[in-house]
Amino acid sequence: MLSSSRAQAGEGPVRLQVDRLRIEIYPDRQRMGMAAARAVARAMQAALARQSQVAMAFAAAPSQNQFLAALTSLPGVDWPRIAAFQLDEYVGLPPAAPQRFAAFLRSHLFDHVRPGVIHALDGNARDLAQECGRYARLLARYPPEIACIGVGQNGHVAFNEPDVADFDDEQWVKVVELDPRSRRQQVQDGCFPAVEEVPRRALTLTMPAVMAFKQIYCVVPGAEKAQAIREMLRGPVSPRCPASILRCHPQATLYLDRAAAGL
Repeated sequence: MLSSSRAQAGEGPVRLQVDRLRIEIYPDRQRMGMAAARAVARAMQAALARQSQVAMAFAAAPSQNQFLAALTSLPGVDWPRIAAFQLDEYVGLPPAAPQRFAAFLRSHLFDHVRPGVIHALDGNARDLAQECGRYARLLARYPPEIACIGVGQNGHVAFNEPDVADFDDEQWVKVVELDPRSRRQQVQDGCFPAVEEVPRRALTLTMPAVMAFKQIYCVVPGAEKAQAIREMLRGPVSPRCPASILRCHPQATLYLDRAAAGL
């Protein structure tokens, strides 16, 4: 899909650009994750030099494991001045369920670096619309600065699913029905034993909320994502592939390994 003699020779990174979206391709997940982590750490340090507190949002998925592990290992970031947000959360999982995205981020990131504030989405709120409003108001208190995101096998960002993602959504957080492909991916990723156990609904930051972050770092490894990346970069900017809108962001970078790049 993305051809380069350097990438095929096993060297890296390969740097490309599609519209406004910068792309970096690395030979493997580990180097991809470390490169993204170093870039995010630099962005955090620069933002913290300008303001007293920095709002960040994080994706919670196995595809982020190498990136998050690398980010926790880097020194020199004043994590107590970070306000951390989720991108999404399942509706209806038991509070102790390890599949909850809040639990994932705790174990893979927050327990290691201790952000000053952690704003969790409550997928068990009695009034989900009220919870969406609460979370949107929290995010609006800060200038949204850095979003660390991924892309689903169907091209979703957070849980903004194909064809129903709204690039002009007036809401910043809402309840969504999950695409069957997203639910199957959770089983393929080893998060749930069967698709019947994957929740059918979730809370998610909408595409305008994601695009409101000043800087976006998108980390996507694995051959199973190659088709989504192809559509994201070669197809039209369209809700059919929600991730395609990242091509319009002024400060977004996509980090791929060779497998996700289709090399």
